[in-house]
Amino acid sequence: MRRYDTYIFDLDGTLLDTLQDLAASVNYALRQYGMPQHSTDQVRRMVGNGVRLLMQRAVPQGTDDERFEEVFAAFRRHYMEHSLDTTRPYDGITDTLRQLKQRGCRLAVVSNKMMAATQELVHHFFPEIEVAIGEHEAEGIRKKPAPDTVREALRQLGVTPADSSIVYVGDSDVDIETARNSGLPCISVLWGFRDRDFLVAHGADTLVNTPGELL
Repeated sequence: MRRYDTYIFDLDGTLLDTLQDLAASVNYALRQYGMPQHSTDQVRRMVGNGVRLLMQRAVPQGTDDERFEEVFAAFRRHYMEHSLDTTRPYDGITDTLRQLKQRGCRLAVVSNKMMAATQELVHHFFPEIEVAIGEHEAEGIRKKPAPDTVREALRQLGVTPADSSIVYVGDSDVDIETARNSGLPCISVLWGFRDRDFLVAHGADTLVNTPGELL
């Protein structure tokens, strides 16, 4: 596999297995309002486009339910307090990031997760990562699959496609589209929230089975 000098990573399903904590917070919020809960596998299929859309999918009537904003706020509060309960890096991720850093590679995370949660998780688990960007509150910066947060990460790293060999690494169709919109090659990982058939059907052309294959 080609070597790169700058890696832009997705977070959930790529670096961290966050599914149990996300599902727990989703179901906590739903319980508070007497709404039906979801299995972990059902939540797995809902994630990938940010927590607001996750809750739109989880609440039976989505944003048409007049209580939606209250349910969403309950989710956010619970998740910020419990995002580290069971979340862990996937096997091999920590060592792979360490080796990339030792090579002098630049490392960043771009996620559709809330900014505060993204930065807390990255700072807690991955000191090698220089820039962590979540759902951006600045006007005009759109979430993935728009290229805006990728471009912001590259700006903060101080690198450009003209002077660096950059790759995007993720586990979903949103990541494939984000990389395409950013003009970057994409490596799709097979240990995350989506399987090979799904990723190939959505345009994945470079897939890896283990973190070590990124080296």
